[in-house]
Amino acid sequence: MKNKILDAIGISAAVLCLIHCIIFPLLMVIPLGISHNPYIDLFFLVTGTVVVMRIIRKVHSRKLQALFWFSLLLIAVSVLADLIFEIHIPLIYVGAAGLITAHIINFRSGHHH
Repeated sequence: MKNKILDAIGISAAVLCLIHCIIFPLLMVIPLGISHNPYIDLFFLVTGTVVVMRIIRKVHSRKLQALFWFSLLLIAVSVLADLIFEIHIPLIYVGAAGLITAHIINFRSGHHH
């Protein structure tokens, strides 16, 4: 049951991250005085990492573990490139979609146990 809650949190955080990453560039075009804050992306990365570290202990599938870690790696590369070099790498979209997929697979596999 605890893993399902963590998956729900992970799915929610990854979906919010993806929405943030898609909507934010559109808001920058509209003159609302909104500026980009890479620390929001860092918050999503840290949240995702904490959730994945707790879930991964009970995941037996090596492929699913790899999907979780690879997705986080893509997000981390994108966030760090933004923080350090102030460039946006769209890997964050792929990473967020990978995390959502991994959490859904893990959530569904929990129903079979």
